[in-house]
Amino acid sequence: MLTVHHLENSRSQRVLWLLEELGVDYEVQRYQRNPDTSLAPPELLAVHPLGKSPVISDDGEVVAETGAIIEYLTEQYGQGRLVPADPVNKKAYRYWMHAAEGSVMPLLVMTLVFNKVETAPMPFFIRPIAKGISGKVKGSFINPSLQRALDHIEQSLGATGWFAGPTMTAADVMMSFPVEAAAARSGLESKYPNMRDFLKRIHALPTYQAALERGGPYELMS
Repeated sequence: MLTVHHLENSRSQRVLWLLEELGVDYEVQRYQRNPDTSLAPPELLAVHPLGKSPVISDDGEVVAETGAIIEYLTEQYGQGRLVPADPVNKKAYRYWMHAAEGSVMPLLVMTLVFNKVETAPMPFFIRPIAKGISGKVKGSFINPSLQRALDHIEQSLGATGWFAGPTMTAADVMMSFPVEAAAARSGLESKYPNMRDFLKRIHALPTYQAALERGGPYELMS
């Protein structure tokens, strides 16, 4: 039996959605974040040495990392579904499968971390220094880089509304979390109508809603 070790409010929500799209039977083992640190609980260390989610176990086979899991599931259960056959679309598919965690999410994680630095409890005389350093890093590196990434995503969605061709693929599942995180942490201004439409479209899918029911509350940290 396939089991998804699902951490609340995390990247593993994409795995549940993909399984619903593929119509695969699966079980969900839920894990709660530490209320003080927001980190995964130590119980996940019994599943994988890094103790992080997502991770799946499929008849004894343990697979970690979202991209690797999505590739495993589409190869094992997809029967050609959700992976484009056209060479041009396949190239875009491969790019976005890697860009999601390789280029976009690091910027969003840094945004989250530095936002927390600015609001974290600290001695009053340290706060101006911490905010100054945070503001400098965000202003000179994170914000401009994130702006370019979001502009790139917006332009790429302009042709068909999907990331890799005229229909939905697993690349859209992979990119759903970065787009949702961008909406939660940076906001999607009026200049990003394609990204907003993408979220509305996927959130309305019965498979997406079914994944939410299986996974429980899903609210990204901002």
